[in-house]
Amino acid sequence: MVRTEVDGRTWTLTFDRPEARNAFTESTARELVAALGEAADDDARAVVLTGEGKAFSAGGDLEAMRDREETPAEAYERVQETLNAVVEAILTAPFPVVSKVNGDAVGAGTNVAAACDFVVADEGARFGEVFVNVGLIPDSGGTVLLPQLVGLRRAKELTMTGRLFNAKEAREMGLINEAVESGELDAAVSELLETLASKPTETLALIKQGLHENVGRPFRDGLEREAHLQVQAYATNSHAEGVDAFLEGRSPDFE
Repeated sequence: MVRTEVDGRTWTLTFDRPEARNAFTESTARELVAALGEAADDDARAVVLTGEGKAFSAGGDLEAMRDREETPAEAYERVQETLNAVVEAILTAPFPVVSKVNGDAVGAGTNVAAACDFVVADEGARFGEVFVNVGLIPDSGGTVLLPQLVGLRRAKELTMTGRLFNAKEAREMGLINEAVESGELDAAVSELLETLASKPTETLALIKQGLHENVGRPFRDGLEREAHLQVQAYATNSHAEGVDAFLEGRSPDFE
């Protein structure tokens, strides 16, 4: 279950199965994709993703895995329509998605958090690519995003050992942005949201699009795509307001 709260143009989406440490189910994934789409339709400026209770998410629901009966074709369709759809929705959302990791984020929880644009975690939170411990490979974008964030050699270590690691180590390896002391998580996320709210959301969306699309692209192809996106930025009201504000010596007012 995903609980939605809206404060102005900031949406908070909360995994709300604390009794199961917010383990992912198919319905959770579908609800998250739908909520991100609704936030986009509502012109949200930012979305915060967090968990209810003591965990962000314990990853996949093992009881559901044990009881599942499906063909390989059905399994492929389920993964595409749930876990993969979640990561794609986060990566393509036209606003920053901030992962507020309030507690353990393991398995799919690690990778969903990693897919977000910013990750701020309580220092007591633990992460882990624990899939190998139940005979699975990383999903939820793990094989795609993890090497980009922490490097191939570290990604192999984390995914092949399945070990848990703390928020401080996650920050040091580049998996998350910040590890903050217990009790300071809300303040740290609020400060980040204030910074993002002062920037033009449409420009942030173009920056996000360019960075994601150019990962792994040949140099010249990347420059060509960058030029196309910059042409779009030139045509925005945000660009005009930013230039005017700078020349007039005032702070820009980005809607």
